Amino acid sequence: MSLSTDFVNLPDMPRLTLANLTAPACLIGAPGSLASLDLTIEGGRIAAGRTGERVDMKGAMVFPALVDVHTHLDKSQIWSRAPNPDGTSDSARLAVAADRTARWDATDVRRRMEFALRSAFAHGTRAIRTHLDSFPPQHAISFGVFRELRAAWAGRIELQAVNLCSVDVLGDEAAFGAIADEVAASDGALGCIVMPHPELRPRLVGLLETAAKRGMAVDLHVDETGDPASTNLRDVAECVIETGFDGPVTVGHCCSLSVQEEAEALATLDLVARAGLRVVSLPMCNLYLQGRGTARTPRWRGITLVHEMKARGISVSFASDNTRDPFYAYGDLDMLEVMREATRIGHLDHSGSDWIHAFTTNPARAAGFPTPSFAAGAPADLVICPARSWTELFARPQSDRIVLRAGRPIDRTLPDYAELDDLMAPA
Repeated sequence: MSLSTDFVNLPDMPRLTLANLTAPACLIGAPGSLASLDLTIEGGRIAAGRTGERVDMKGAMVFPALVDVHTHLDKSQIWSRAPNPDGTSDSARLAVAADRTARWDATDVRRRMEFALRSAFAHGTRAIRTHLDSFPPQHAISFGVFRELRAAWAGRIELQAVNLCSVDVLGDEAAFGAIADEVAASDGALGCIVMPHPELRPRLVGLLETAAKRGMAVDLHVDETGDPASTNLRDVAECVIETGFDGPVTVGHCCSLSVQEEAEALATLDLVARAGLRVVSLPMCNLYLQGRGTARTPRWRGITLVHEMKARGISVSFASDNTRDPFYAYGDLDMLEVMREATRIGHLDHSGSDWIHAFTTNPARAAGFPTPSFAAGAPADLVICPARSWTELFARPQSDRIVLRAGRPIDRTLPDYAELDDLMAPA
């Protein structure tokens, strides 16, 4: 089935009804897995009432434009000049640190972030939260570029930023204060990489206190490791409970849960639920990094305990994470790819019919973005795929999808990697 030619060539009608669409049932309050849906578009928004000129969509699947709640736009596309020599996390950190120190001026960061945004937009993403490396003095450069891009992309992709720094930086009051100033000026969330540290708990408390005083949300990298002794997720949950911090707290990765003893892992999840933490799983990047060894087949998938979280009412989202950098050599900020791979890696199939929330409503609520919806009055920002069922959707990459913004098809031409060739030359 081909939709693109007929649909894209439609005249710009004042009121148009897309008839015979297929939507995830849970997004429209219907029973089952999928349900038939007609959507009327008027003035760039979904309209109620009388129908307009009807177009038969032949059962094509439709989604609200998607939300990517954990990315690293500032690292995007550096693989060609800073490859990971062995695919491990340690090598990734070293490669990024060296490249950041040598190359990340405002021009370099801006061009690569712009490339990433063009890719995400073409694939159908409407909102992105990005972590920005904030090891001084990089924070001033990257947050300045971020604010410029957020203004330039307003109306196309809503952007939000989180600082990314180490627990060591949290212990430097002046340095962390300057970072928090940049985040506050950018209306962002406060974050850090949570790893074992003798002063971890008091520094986490300090971060939460800073966030509370400034009215900020919190977003943390936690337990991105295959070491079962890494139990920092428990530390985060307990600190949130003990301080009474009532702002949104998001935790990403949480990989070590999957290699801990069952009772210990589930007890931690009970605390996560009590603390109200929101979890973001990054299955593609963690599949790439975790369990890697020389000439050794990996024994686990790197994914966290998403089913056990969902069973406890914990909000679970999936996101892209890194793209073509030392932490993940692949990816293109395509949330349909994330959905397809998360389903395969995490066995989301045969386990309920509402996992679509993990790619739409859950990440939007975690970051405070507008909730994706088919309701009357919602923007007609849609992703339409020729697939008519989940198995058809996940069998192919849906390269011929249609992306609507304000009810009209966008040009889905992806940026050419050659555009960045001059940035990839040796330093």
